[in-house]
Amino acid sequence: MMKTTTKLGSLAAAVAIVSVMASCQDKEKTAATAKTSTATVSNDEKIVYVNSDSLLTKYQYFKDLKAKMEGKASAAEKDMAAKGQAFQREVAQYQQQQNTLPADQRAATEERLGRKQRELQSYQQNASSALQNEQNSENAKLYDKVADYLKEYSKKKGYKMVLTYSKGASAILFADESLDVTSEVIVGLNDAYKK
Repeated sequence: MMKTTTKLGSLAAAVAIVSVMASCQDKEKTAATAKTSTATVSNDEKIVYVNSDSLLTKYQYFKDLKAKMEGKASAAEKDMAAKGQAFQREVAQYQQQQNTLPADQRAATEERLGRKQRELQSYQQNASSALQNEQNSENAKLYDKVADYLKEYSKKKGYKMVLTYSKGASAILFADESLDVTSEVIVGLNDAYKK
């Protein structure tokens, strides 16, 4: 059994090494093909990028949206905390009195408290879901605002593509800073938001 596992492990390692080597050769061919095909792209077809980190920290609409959503989340959290504390007080009061209550009243109170706990959990889930749905809706509006602005901006400037760049979470490994139009886009978005 041990020999079979070792042979399979060695075979898997060999297959992995061959796959990596083949992949590297394909990348070299693709890179060579890409170099020849990029020569046909005209200088008029500009591609620029926007740093999404800077965009989000400097776009006033996003700042206002973030503050609004944080306020709603905080209010919902306080509301849940208040409801939870009221429920805990009710449970504590019942626990103090349970030994003096008749069995039927004890059972009715326990049933009522159980129902109230389920309602509280359901309320919390619904509030959380509603907040998440609103956040998703607002994020979609934010995306649309930025995308619509960038469409118009690109038409005016003659850009064929506007990419997004984010340090550490981007498909772009390098971008010449002369292609960075973030500052100009932020100014335009903020001006449009003020109107």
